[in-house]
Amino acid sequence: QVQLVESGGGLVQPGGSLRLSCTASGNIFSINSMAWYRQAPGKQRELVATITTSGSTNYADAVKGRFTISRDNAKNTVYLQMNSLKPEDTAVYYCNVVTSDLMDYWGKGTLVTVST
Repeated sequence: QVQLVESGGGLVQPGGSLRLSCTASGNIFSINSMAWYRQAPGKQRELVATITTSGSTNYADAVKGRFTISRDNAKNTVYLQMNSLKPEDTAVYYCNVVTSDLMDYWGKGTLVTVST
């Protein structure tokens, strides 16, 4: 079992920045990839960014050049640095990990609101 706790969400004006954090506990030695997803009101959950154990990253087209995913393996933490935020980035952001035995774990989510 892996437990995930996200933090860092909040209200920010368009053009602003936020950094989300997600710390894993439990069977952390089995963690393979880590990722951030988001779900806007009335929409399906979508992938934002992923990062592998070796540090390879992948981003959704909507966030390329604005968001950066990183991980600190010593702290069992994954980050999402979000710059140049837009109102359409408003969503609940979820941390996700996939373990070596292909189990999926999710955090409870953190709300990001981009508005004036």
